[in-house]
Amino acid sequence: MSSIATTNETSNVTSLPTAPKPQTSKEVIAANVKLLIEQLEAGHSEGLTAYLTAMGRFHRYSFSNVLEIARQMPSASRVAGMYAWNQLGRKVKKGSKGIRILAPVVGIRRKKDSEVEKDITKQNEPVLVGFRSAYVFDVSMTDGSPLPELEERVTGDVGVYRERLIDFILAQGIELEFKECIAPALGMSYGGEIAILPGQSAAEEFSTLVHEASHELLHKCSRRTAITKTVRETEAEAIAFVVSQTIGLDAGNAAAHYIHLYNGNAALLAEGLEVIQRTSALILSAIETPAVAQEQTEEKPAEQPTTTQDATDAALAEVA
Repeated sequence: MSSIATTNETSNVTSLPTAPKPQTSKEVIAANVKLLIEQLEAGHSEGLTAYLTAMGRFHRYSFSNVLEIARQMPSASRVAGMYAWNQLGRKVKKGSKGIRILAPVVGIRRKKDSEVEKDITKQNEPVLVGFRSAYVFDVSMTDGSPLPELEERVTGDVGVYRERLIDFILAQGIELEFKECIAPALGMSYGGEIAILPGQSAAEEFSTLVHEASHELLHKCSRRTAITKTVRETEAEAIAFVVSQTIGLDAGNAAAHYIHLYNGNAALLAEGLEVIQRTSALILSAIETPAVAQEQTEEKPAEQPTTTQDATDAALAEVA
């Protein structure tokens, strides 16, 4: 069954303009970034806010599919293929327009008999042969059995996420200390060490921890393009926005900071958004509720897909 991304929050962001249907992941990213730059140059940051929000909601989807979901339906909160909804006792409403994404097409590369004799486990090797259009539907497009709430969303209260985040940071080999001497800074990253100013509210401290942890993770990330300190700070703040908003905190409007940073540079903007998506997905995967993680990683049909629709739905669990 397809992976289902969840949130209880909704968005009132106006849907972005439609565009020609791209056929590859690179084309999807390029088309969405082009639209985004046009909006930013016109002084509108709603589209970027939708993208950042979608990164948290659908952090187990590929970067290109996150962009596609956010562009076509910024208010989407929980999506799945038709097969997945049927398995949950829900039906897609008649006339509902699906959200188009790209699903991988996997073929089999057959080994020569001589190679098979050496290692029978490598008799048939799966290979990616391309992509095809697939469609997911938001929960608002379905009717049927009520869906169980996996966990009540917090509002301004980090709950168990603080300890999970700290465990994640320490597991990366990063030292964590609380120091008064770093004031007025709320947090600092030293390369292998994070210092946090004590006395912050729980929500503010969580956001600061994510921001500084992002610096540590981004420091290890290879980049194709040279970036400034301002861009690095903004990316870390955007990651904090994605993670904080996803767990239910009031994260403000990080998108506004992006408007003047990229100066129409599509390559730099695309690279920055992909870095933000991958880093926030890594953190969210580490701190999410075990029940949510199990649903999103193990939700599959009991048997291998045997029909085109089954195969399509099974492919929708594509991760970054």
